[in-house]
Amino acid sequence: MQFDDIQHSFIQYIKEPKSVLPIGTDERRMKIYRDLFFNNINGFVSSAFPVLKSLYSDELWLSLVQNFFVTHDCQTPIFIEIAQEFVDFLQTEYLAKETDPAFLLELAHYEYMELVVAVAKDNPQQQRIDKPIEQVSLCLSDSAQVLQYAFAVQRVSEEYQPIEPAETAQLFCLYRDEHDEVIFLQLNPLTAQVLGFISQWDSIGLEELIIWLKQTYPQLDSDVLENGCLQMLEDLASKGVVKDFHYS
Repeated sequence: MQFDDIQHSFIQYIKEPKSVLPIGTDERRMKIYRDLFFNNINGFVSSAFPVLKSLYSDELWLSLVQNFFVTHDCQTPIFIEIAQEFVDFLQTEYLAKETDPAFLLELAHYEYMELVVAVAKDNPQQQRIDKPIEQVSLCLSDSAQVLQYAFAVQRVSEEYQPIEPAETAQLFCLYRDEHDEVIFLQLNPLTAQVLGFISQWDSIGLEELIIWLKQTYPQLDSDVLENGCLQMLEDLASKGVVKDFHYS
């Protein structure tokens, strides 16, 4: 038997003990290997999705992670990337069951984005704004994410598990503050659109942003729109959500 075949049979047995025991191995030792691999994956996934895990019984949670472990072709041992692969698995491979919450995909994505924000690297070209907004090149911080969901996933807990989507879209920003804490910020539609527009560019000036705003909301008074946008940006700048982009 070729080494590749032996390696494949080893991996298959680790994932699914009902498959053929690899040649030259014994069941007891293979069980030790399998338990080690599975417990690592289960630990990673459970740590990355604590709220989601809390909604399941131990038996159902182990079944879900086992499904991921057996059927998904995981390509990485890195914690944050395993979390991303778990979300990909839920979105593209997993067939939801009656025991799964209606908001399963959105909650998993939300918890993953909390991780993304928590571990995002600081960009030295993005500096806190310390001068008038009119004088800076605005950008969305690399440690901020603008998100939209149908369910109020930020409120989900063992006590609150909605069956139907919220009446309006849930718009908010996750960002990391100066103390490295991940903060949740509820957004109104206008603020969400402004941050979404800024995120499309490495940087953009206030004048360009105002021109776009006036074209997007021609029904609103120009002065009110401009002043409101300026106040909004100053507040977001104080939180570190928007920053000043410095070209090298």
